[in-house]
Amino acid sequence: MMNIGFIGLGIMGAPMAERLIAAGHSAHLFSLPRVPQSLIDVGGVACASGREVAQRAEVIIIMVPDTPHVAAALFGEEGVAAGLTLGKVVVDMSSISPIETKAFAKRINDLGCEYLDAPVSGGEVGAKAGTLSIMVGGPQTAFDRVKPLFERMGKNITLVGGNGDGQTTKVANQIIVALNIEAVAEALLFAAKAGADPAKVRQALMGGFASSKILEVHGERMINRTFEPGFRIELHQKDLNLALANARQMGLSLPNTATAQELFNACAAHGGSGWDHSALVRALEIMANHEIGGK
Repeated sequence: MMNIGFIGLGIMGAPMAERLIAAGHSAHLFSLPRVPQSLIDVGGVACASGREVAQRAEVIIIMVPDTPHVAAALFGEEGVAAGLTLGKVVVDMSSISPIETKAFAKRINDLGCEYLDAPVSGGEVGAKAGTLSIMVGGPQTAFDRVKPLFERMGKNITLVGGNGDGQTTKVANQIIVALNIEAVAEALLFAAKAGADPAKVRQALMGGFASSKILEVHGERMINRTFEPGFRIELHQKDLNLALANARQMGLSLPNTATAQELFNACAAHGGSGWDHSALVRALEIMANHEIGGK
């Protein structure tokens, strides 16, 4: 069993940490505004800072919303870096900038510790079930050491390459997901406007080449109007911002990614930042003056 630390215990982090505790690992926890009582009740130990977590743990996992939050967790006055000693491993499972990740890794390496970027896909459902896809960047030695922890949290676990490559893979994932949501939304809106039953159209498409997880899960959300967040639009906007910003730096055009971002922006302008990302369909419905399922 390992002595682990976990920083960031929100919608994703809390169930991930709970699975590690259930596996018998000692867990030292820090989160803002507080560590959930449910994790303390099952054996987690609340710490006063990231520094304390790093002092107590051999592997420190971070799961926070965005690049500035990771920077603060690592290098703030009471951050992880202040509590590290030689030979520890820092694992960032957030979804953040690949470029900044490489800089963070170098700073941690300079302290005599290893660094893995290991963003995930699968949402809250996958976090609770332990079925996340985990995309890892970093050295093989650190990956081998941490892999037993990854196996408690996910099923599809891949060491993609060096530091930053895990985050690059996650950005690619978010491009694919956004464009698939947009495609399903357009198709179901087209069917509904033409007078067909979108639920039956979806059922028919599920048996053919157009079938996908997005059609299965988010197509149903669009039809049933269930937009309570599993993954919020504002978080997908953040991920597509990373894609578009890095593309500009590389001199690369991502036209359909930019279109998907504009549709998310339209949803946000109508108060939808906190909607599930399947609610991208609302931007198309507003332009069409027609809702899926509407008459």
